Amino acid sequence: MLKNLPLKLGVIAAITVLAIVAFTPPSRKVHLGLDLQGGVHLVLAVQTDDAVRLETETVSEQVRQALKDKGMTVTTKPAAKEFTVEGVPSGSDQQFRAIVDPLVNQSYDRDPGPSGSYVFRMKPNVEVTTRSDAVTQAILTIERRVNELGVSEPTIGPYGTAGDQIIVQLPGLKDVARAKDIIKSTALLEIKLVVAGPLGDEASLLQSYGGQVPADMEVVQGTQGTGSAVTRSFYLVRKVAAVTGRDLRNARATVDEYNQPAVSFTLNGEGVSKFSRVTTENVGKQLAIILDRQVQSAPVIETPIPSAEARITGRFTQQEVNDLALVLRSGALPASLTYLEQREVGPTLGADSIREGVMASVTGLALVTIFMFVYYRLSGLNAFVSVALNLIILLGSMAYVGAVMTLPGIAGFILTIGMGVDSNVLIFERIREELENKKSARQAVSAGFSRVFWTIVDTHVASLIAAAFLFQFGTGPIRGFATTLVFGLLSNVFTAVFVSRTLFEFVLSRKPAGATELSI
Repeated sequence: MLKNLPLKLGVIAAITVLAIVAFTPPSRKVHLGLDLQGGVHLVLAVQTDDAVRLETETVSEQVRQALKDKGMTVTTKPAAKEFTVEGVPSGSDQQFRAIVDPLVNQSYDRDPGPSGSYVFRMKPNVEVTTRSDAVTQAILTIERRVNELGVSEPTIGPYGTAGDQIIVQLPGLKDVARAKDIIKSTALLEIKLVVAGPLGDEASLLQSYGGQVPADMEVVQGTQGTGSAVTRSFYLVRKVAAVTGRDLRNARATVDEYNQPAVSFTLNGEGVSKFSRVTTENVGKQLAIILDRQVQSAPVIETPIPSAEARITGRFTQQEVNDLALVLRSGALPASLTYLEQREVGPTLGADSIREGVMASVTGLALVTIFMFVYYRLSGLNAFVSVALNLIILLGSMAYVGAVMTLPGIAGFILTIGMGVDSNVLIFERIREELENKKSARQAVSAGFSRVFWTIVDTHVASLIAAAFLFQFGTGPIRGFATTLVFGLLSNVFTAVFVSRTLFEFVLSRKPAGATELSI
């Protein structure tokens, strides 16, 4: 029983030192949540109708272009969840279906409309998936943007039961307005061929087209001039983008040939292929760089460009190009966002919560220690050391994995004290029973720990299952409590069974082998 005592004491000392090193200094190693550090709490709604509409518009344009390539000129009219194809030549229904069916990919129901037309309606399951994917993609995009802002331990995830809301908690954030602009920025980058323009008004731009925008084109706005001479201009561009933000590999802030702030972006392999092809086939034409439906620049293609790098220039400040590069790197949002709720938590409230939480923990530990000393005499010291070491290991574990400390987490600390005391009470009472049965002190300690061990394991496993469900299905505060509870349960098994028993063995090593007295 006592032969491995030095090794056990060494293990306890090593774990204690590692735990202390892990959370020292606490100001840098322990990550505080929004309720303790202060910051901003946002609830956003994803306009999933935008994602459904964009999907319908994309598919309808693909259908129109595919039919045009096969010599069949039609008109497509996209709506919210459906699009209509008009002008299908009579007698070509079979050819029409052979071209279109692979494109709709069983995502749309096709119904015949008036003569020479078809209506394609998005299937209900596809609509649900599209909306769900939009929320998921928005969460991932916001995560990438917030991480580049340098916010420590942000909380970003689904919120509520509506299915289209996102919660964003940013502890310690100072510039709330900038963060909101970056989070909400759509950052839709498109590079499109310019057909006509720039001109000062839309009517002049469309004069040669009978005042109507051709089906495969669209009008976008931009600006010309500098300083006080800035004027609005209009461009007629191809509706289908040659390159989009999805083809970006990276983006960074830089300067142009006039030493003005600009954004350089690098294309991925597919983007390079697209960019090279469009510049090779359209030398002498303009290529508009469009950001969020606004033309930023429209340079002339002088030679084919096989390079993977391009640049966005315009009237930007240095902060604007830094933010633009950030949102381009993180990708465009699949749909627009609306802020439903904003709450700012001041650091003073967090400091008060920390102070009161620490005071509650210390007070609870002190009162428990007094009770254990009164009721179990010197063995109460064993319980105090076990519980105190439990808290040290718990704090070190949380710091080591980077878990966030929240106000409910402090409540988990206090609960850990109670669980530690409960385990020690079970052990001590069992040892007392063994001593009353006239066993020696060493036999009583050995039997007490052996017979209580599975009881402790059983109760802790049941609590771990409950904590796992709290973490899986709970929101931010509940998950903070569950995190502390999990680490507290694991460290409590170690301290109550291993540390407490080792301390008893250390005391018994100084007594005769047959001693029956034990201060308990």
